[in-house]
Amino acid sequence: MAILKEFREFAVRGNALDLAVGVVIGGAFGTIVKSLVDDIIMPPIGILLGNVDFSNLFFVLKEGSKQAGPYVSVAAAKEAGAITLNLGLFINAVISFTIIAFAVFALVKVINQLRREKPAEAPAPDTKACPYCCSQVPVAATRCPQCTSALD
Repeated sequence: MAILKEFREFAVRGNALDLAVGVVIGGAFGTIVKSLVDDIIMPPIGILLGNVDFSNLFFVLKEGSKQAGPYVSVAAAKEAGAITLNLGLFINAVISFTIIAFAVFALVKVINQLRREKPAEAPAPDTKACPYCCSQVPVAATRCPQCTSALD
């Protein structure tokens, strides 16, 4: 019973819930970024580089046992049992990572700016030094209690 109680306390602690929400949102964000890279960023880059489809940029390391190459796509090569080096998929993953890393950096930067507190102003001093005997006297005092000198 003590273990269940400890687990319940852990599960409802703020950090665990924040982590769970972060993982779910991060997964959804990763899907959006993957679509952005695959469907919006890479096609124009492929056109600029001579109609290259990066998702199908691969090198055959070993021909397939079911069917010999050439293969028109990574999926066709895998279906034929070929071993491929998928350079285009790796490039897409690097671009996706870069976008996600920049977005996380921007988010952390904004959160850090929001968390920064303005430095508190120092309270006005409530004592001052007597110019004659250098003892501390209240600011409102007109005469020093130590040396009885008149203060301005």
